[in-house]
Amino acid sequence: MSDQSFRFSHAITRRPGASITAGLRAVDTGAPDLALMLRHHQDYIAALRETGATVVELDPLEAFPDSVFVEDTALCLPEGAIVMRPGAPSRLGEAAEMAPQLRRLYSEVVQVETGFIEGGDILVTEREILVGSSARTNAEGIAELVRLTAPWGRTVREVATPPGVLHFKTDCSLLDAETILATRRLDASGCFAGYRVIHVAEGEEAAANSIRFNDLVLTPAGFPRTAEALDKAGYDLRQIGNSECAKLDGGMSCLSLRFTPQ
Repeated sequence: MSDQSFRFSHAITRRPGASITAGLRAVDTGAPDLALMLRHHQDYIAALRETGATVVELDPLEAFPDSVFVEDTALCLPEGAIVMRPGAPSRLGEAAEMAPQLRRLYSEVVQVETGFIEGGDILVTEREILVGSSARTNAEGIAELVRLTAPWGRTVREVATPPGVLHFKTDCSLLDAETILATRRLDASGCFAGYRVIHVAEGEEAAANSIRFNDLVLTPAGFPRTAEALDKAGYDLRQIGNSECAKLDGGMSCLSLRFTPQ
């Protein structure tokens, strides 16, 4: 069985800048501590490199406080990269900054021109691309994704993001070709029919935003019951501090673009 949805040769990250304290957030729980965030960010990069992947570290973009969350700027598939059109107006320029980086690594880079869509709403599995409609991703943006991925033979399926949840992947992540980690509230929608689902522990919903990267599962620290369930299921875990990114609604998937360019 193919495993291109979780085995990668490359990742792109961007160091957070001092302007991160002005980042977007649904609820203000205090300004993030930049020094601590940088330490967590280096732990994250070290875990990616541990798998043998090439990790590109981009410099901070002070003009864009949320630019550490690079996943929202693009969708990277083996066939090519798609530059997104973020739904938050203050983040539109981040995608334009990412495009030249992708062109250095990909022979084909295309761009969403209408509507809005962010990478945090897109979950790629071996059989399909799931896209959650949300406050940041609308029907027009999803239609653009369908159009752009059709030449690559990709199937796109629109699903609903739970009310009050920022991104679809806030509540789920891919663990392997057949298994998804998800909150009960998201799984209750039936969007994962046909997959094996492992639920995060009650009260540990933030742990749903983890990533499978080669042989590791990177999960945010501080969610012991979910970590125990993943360990029992046979996954090799790396628990990474995420307290500061969480203040800006960010998680493990948000911090990198993960891909194997052809």
